[in-house]
Amino acid sequence: MTCHEIEALRLGLMNSLGVSDDATRKHARDELGDSPEPYIEALADAESLAACKRHLDTALVELESAVAMTDDDDPEYDYIRGRLVAVRDAEASLDRLLAQGEGFLDDLGEIHHALHEIFPADE
Repeated sequence: MTCHEIEALRLGLMNSLGVSDDATRKHARDELGDSPEPYIEALADAESLAACKRHLDTALVELESAVAMTDDDDPEYDYIRGRLVAVRDAEASLDRLLAQGEGFLDDLGEIHHALHEIFPADE
């Protein structure tokens, strides 16, 4: 059993950030196998950070459901809970990345405005 959510997020982030690492991409695709869940495939194919966030949220709902439906004496229970913790941690990291990106956009807007104050555009 593998952590499909993390591998799919890696692929989605690679797409979003324009990272072309064929070895990592092949490894992640091999981990996912031939028939991942539709929400996992959507996460792996995400082409923006917003899409990664949206599909990761769906993956978390599915994992939370899996934890709730698994008896705590089931041998897989601890592993599924561990996956949930890891994916929640990844979600927090993705949230920080999104916030940093939004902050960077705000900074660029302020720089642009400041340049127009210093060098007014001809009207």
